[in-house]
Amino acid sequence: MILAAGCVLWRRTTDGLRIALVHRPKWDDWSHPKGKLKRGESAAACAVREVREETGMECVLGAALPTLRYEVGGRLKEVRYWSAEAVGGTFVPTREVDQLAWLPPAQARHRLTHPHDRPLVDALLAVAGW
Repeated sequence: MILAAGCVLWRRTTDGLRIALVHRPKWDDWSHPKGKLKRGESAAACAVREVREETGMECVLGAALPTLRYEVGGRLKEVRYWSAEAVGGTFVPTREVDQLAWLPPAQARHRLTHPHDRPLVDALLAVAGW
């Protein structure tokens, strides 16, 4: 099994809540920041590291969100998620992630490429009471 972790990264703006989505050119998809655990790394530490690597943002982990399980290349992948508030940082495009979009929840839900990622937006709104 492939073990990974990520976050539904959010911030408040004068126009309301915004959720960060990353575009990965290799797969031409929009997703929540996530990645594989390194040897000996906790899922929570991985989630924070992946947010930093993929978005340039520092974050504060909040509530645990649903864990997703799906098949990738014939292998089962398990991704643990947390809500995470962005508390600073600057996005710099890389070969792995070339775009970062901050979108209202409804637009984020629509932009997500994979249907299994969409319920995470609703889970964030539920745990945050929005």
